[in-house]
Amino acid sequence: MPDAPELPRVAQRLAGTKVLITGVTGFVGEALLHLLLTRVPDVTVAVLVRPKESVSGAARIQQLLSKPIFAEVAESAGGVETLTQRIDVVEGDLHQVPALPSDLDAVVHCAGDVSFDPPVDEGFRSNVVGTRDLLARVAEVGAHVHYVHISTAYVAGRRRGTALEQPVDHSVDVEAELSWGLAQRRDVEHRSRSADLLDRLRTKAERTHGRAGLLSAAAAAEEERRSWVKDELVRLGTERARSLGWTDCYTFTKALGERVVESYAAGAPVSIVRPSIIESALVTPYPGWIEGFKMAEPIILAYGRGELPEFPASPDSTVDIVPVDHVVAAIVAVLANPPEPGNPVWYHVSSSARNPLSFRRLYATVRGYFDQHPFEVGGRGAARLPEWRFPGAQAVERLLVTSERAHRAADYLVTHAPRADRTRDIARRLDRQQRRLEFLRRYLGLYQEYAQAELRFSDQNTRALFERLDPDDRATFAFDTAVTDWDHYLAEVHCPAVTEPVRQFDEARRARKRPSSGHLDAVPSGGSGQVAAFFDMDGTMLSSNVIESYLWLRLQELDGGDRVAEIGRMAARLPGLVRAERRERSGFLRAVYREYEGSRLDDLDAIADEMLTSHVLSKLAPEAVRRVREHRAAGHRTVLITGAIRPLTRPLLPLFDHVEAADLAVDDDGICTGFLAAAPLVGESRASWMRHWAAENGVDLAGSSGYADSHSDLPLLQAVGKPVAVRPDVALYRHATKNRWPILDWNSPPTTSRTLNPAGAMR
Repeated sequence: MPDAPELPRVAQRLAGTKVLITGVTGFVGEALLHLLLTRVPDVTVAVLVRPKESVSGAARIQQLLSKPIFAEVAESAGGVETLTQRIDVVEGDLHQVPALPSDLDAVVHCAGDVSFDPPVDEGFRSNVVGTRDLLARVAEVGAHVHYVHISTAYVAGRRRGTALEQPVDHSVDVEAELSWGLAQRRDVEHRSRSADLLDRLRTKAERTHGRAGLLSAAAAAEEERRSWVKDELVRLGTERARSLGWTDCYTFTKALGERVVESYAAGAPVSIVRPSIIESALVTPYPGWIEGFKMAEPIILAYGRGELPEFPASPDSTVDIVPVDHVVAAIVAVLANPPEPGNPVWYHVSSSARNPLSFRRLYATVRGYFDQHPFEVGGRGAARLPEWRFPGAQAVERLLVTSERAHRAADYLVTHAPRADRTRDIARRLDRQQRRLEFLRRYLGLYQEYAQAELRFSDQNTRALFERLDPDDRATFAFDTAVTDWDHYLAEVHCPAVTEPVRQFDEARRARKRPSSGHLDAVPSGGSGQVAAFFDMDGTMLSSNVIESYLWLRLQELDGGDRVAEIGRMAARLPGLVRAERRERSGFLRAVYREYEGSRLDDLDAIADEMLTSHVLSKLAPEAVRRVREHRAAGHRTVLITGAIRPLTRPLLPLFDHVEAADLAVDDDGICTGFLAAAPLVGESRASWMRHWAAENGVDLAGSSGYADSHSDLPLLQAVGKPVAVRPDVALYRHATKNRWPILDWNSPPTTSRTLNPAGAMR
């Protein structure tokens, strides 16, 4: 820019003006509001805020002003409520922009989709349509309104070299791309319902969730379909952006949004501010202030935990970082210096031109910080920091692909392995590794373009604006990024700020001691009815299974050679029964219970009464008994719900108010026919029975508890408000972990032993 006379003081120039801010609840918007309230007290602030669920826009602003960074200004104003009255709240959002106050002098548009990989229609709707609709409302107020558009320096796209403070050179048809982008959701939703895709999703869901029931599998398939739609919309946006020369959908739609602004600027004063990568505050409101994870934080935290072995960056390439207080200070200075109508001005708020930070220096400084202040990893001491050698993007990709293949193979084995504590421990480690691989795949894919960008953002306009400020204003509104000491900022300001919440969480987690039997909440008050506790039996209350229980009962009736023959016959059938159990639980139970054909039901009851009690007690988990008694003491109804035959439940009758078990069908002589009197309660039929029973007995399922060990019991656990997974199989363990359900380990008595002959030497 040509030399210009020094500006009057910023606060004086803005005194008496009214400025509307969009996106005020976001990181930049919040920092800008704080700066205006504290350093430009005579400006009137209006904010465009959408209601969120039942919270009004005004209430959201009051919540915002209750944050610690506004404490001093709120106290000076006489309290949060008084401070709130100084702000004109306009309720609405960019999807339906309301009429703006007629006395506006300026608008700062901070809102927009800031995700690098939004679904393509959402990116266009926020960054293009939202900008266009807002400008239409600004035009209604008048052509005098100074419009300040917050964009990003990375609208420069995949080009290399110096990016100037001027319009991006491209010939993309904005209207054609907008029409295409907005139409993609309907198209993708239509494709997601194709027979081929639905067949693939349904088959996968039934293979994984079929034991819980076909409706559970259907729900999982529909969830996968929705996930496919989102992923496909993200993929389409990314590929279209890169085909036209941008890094991702975010920079693509922001660039098209700038074209909309340029058209509007033909008859109005317009400034376009392009920050680079915005990170924590250097000074104001206090060093290290940051809200949420921005661009660098996930990478810094993953590296500090030893979970980022490499990064696809060139060591001598530049990472362009700017503190958030520099960004908002520049915005206020821009507000105080509106351009002439029809002559828009662009401002880069960036560091690469005059104070470049290389990836090698960033890595060395962050590593030095964690060498001095390491993360503690479980009980294993300090996390081991990877040594980055910057081998290049292709080498990092090969390493990631190899790790993903190895994980898939290991995961297949563990999900098909017999249930055991060791299996679940392996699954836990694999899940942790999977989260790490998913993190690496997502962030390395997102950041690779930025990490390899060879861009230098010229900031001549921004520098000239700063140099024209009054010397006192240069201190108050500091945005000269050339003075930032990166070693100080990263090691003493930024890294401590972003790691402190994680350290506090880790410390709280280490201090929290989970009792082995868990803790039983007090009886809920004010419920619509009684509360119940539902318990599965095999694998939950006691360490047994249907085949073992059958052999225990059946072998009591046999002698010598017949007993050996029966054991051999069942051993031969075992692989087929296991496969049947994995396919469908009810079919498996029916196959086992066919073996009771010819037995007298009264004899089975007698065996259970005379001999079964000691066998059951030898396998009954003491913690399980204690938990049942705690529920009863709390006034809860206790219910045993099992697919086992009723004789096997007789030793547990004193513990429960109701027992729902499988009943063997008998003929007129009381001889078992090999069939059941009714379908066994498994999977979704358990949840259906529970809802029916609860309605008949006035039980509030939302306040009730459920305990089970198998993924086939998922509907039982989902039917209650307080589900608990007990020594879960891998599938249930993963679901419980994802949904933050309590997981308990109820150990059987140490004397419990396993033999092929469950009857032992009793005969």
